[in-house]
Amino acid sequence: MTSVIPKGLGQQVKALADGEVTSRALVEQALRRIAETQATLNAFRRVRAEAALREAADADRRLAAGERLPLLGVPIAVKDDTDVAGEPTAFGCCGDFPAKTEDGEAVRRLRAAGAVIVGKTNTPELGQWPFTEGPAFGDTRNPWNLAHTPGGSSGGAAAAVAAGLVPAALGSDGAGSVRIPAAWTHLVGIKPQRGRISTWPDAESFNGITCHGPLARTVADAALLLHAASGNRDGDLHCPDPVDVLSAPGRDPGRLRIALSFKPAFTGTPKSLDPAVRAAVTRLAERLAALGHEVEEAEPRYGAVGLAFLPRATAGLCEWAARVPDPLLLDVRTRAAARNGRLLRGTALRLARAAEEPLRRRVGAIFQRYDVVVSPTTATPPPPIGAMARLSGWHTDRAMIAACPYAWPWNVLGWPAVNVPAGFADPATTLPLGAQLLGPACSEPLLISLAAQLEADQRWYDRWP
Repeated sequence: MTSVIPKGLGQQVKALADGEVTSRALVEQALRRIAETQATLNAFRRVRAEAALREAADADRRLAAGERLPLLGVPIAVKDDTDVAGEPTAFGCCGDFPAKTEDGEAVRRLRAAGAVIVGKTNTPELGQWPFTEGPAFGDTRNPWNLAHTPGGSSGGAAAAVAAGLVPAALGSDGAGSVRIPAAWTHLVGIKPQRGRISTWPDAESFNGITCHGPLARTVADAALLLHAASGNRDGDLHCPDPVDVLSAPGRDPGRLRIALSFKPAFTGTPKSLDPAVRAAVTRLAERLAALGHEVEEAEPRYGAVGLAFLPRATAGLCEWAARVPDPLLLDVRTRAAARNGRLLRGTALRLARAAEEPLRRRVGAIFQRYDVVVSPTTATPPPPIGAMARLSGWHTDRAMIAACPYAWPWNVLGWPAVNVPAGFADPATTLPLGAQLLGPACSEPLLISLAAQLEADQRWYDRWP
């Protein structure tokens, strides 16, 4: 057995298959790191220590018997909006939530691939905000700089992966909630095509704008977790044709036409792009040009995409708020948003959904000329802890949109997007930045291949907090 335990997801899978390490050793290390950092990072809402060790022992028996599966014996974390049998799904809320009796379909598939679920990671209340703070669990912090947020709403998952507590984690993305924390913690984060990963027991999540997606340190690791979690079951409303994401990191993307976009969709609220972010994304675009791609500035025509987002988001929030044991424990901002959702879940929601196909044609026109769009993932570096958490509802919305105006349109369209690390805002503060690769429907393989090409050039996985 090796005394050096590998850190990457694929590395751990190989070491287990080769008999160089045991699942128990990997899970014990993950549990130890979680315990050591919980008082500082605060990445986890639930830790399944005893259950995970039992599952690791079972994985070791299966490995010894010659069984091989894509993730057999590897410790993985999932976000606390995802059902794990025997654990509550509090989704960032206060209150006494009952334990779930069944795994969600995404977790069932991870288990079928052999993964050991070590715990559930923190998320802000009902996944609303790009920070992971709240009275139910405290403040989740960025491992690169503990005074700053890791982002949200998959902030606990991102903090856990960036700090090396687990090699990868499953988050969810309803307005950038995988890509934003990936950008702010120097990770690869994939928002796949709507329906690529089942959201069951919900036929769709937040009226189709939210999907599960992986966070990892490398493109290949993120693709492996996406591959393992992907698939549908009877009752899912969105079932896209399968695509090969597993071999995509090893494929040359070819010479691509790439649009560099800095203009966010209209929101009617003030926002500006931080010069450090613009410079970082421009540098990445220059590297893409040096790699042989045709890169030029061009903007998607977003139109009134915001009007199609708000009813779906708030109506979904209203539905989730009705599930909590004690609605009076919800944040006043959550209760206000849920009230808005009740008003918008009728005609406004039907119109928002009907607008999706015209919006796809309008925004998708850019792919008649370009293969991929590159844009900032966020407009700013990660804010300090508490910068948004203590604001009023209206001021929270304004601050959130100002910091994160770039990710959410792709949730309305349902199309894939990949965050890649784009450097740091300031070497002294080591605040990570990200860029997103945006594609049309079912373009995950192309985006993953391009991200892997960039990764080979940039070697961002060499830097750790």
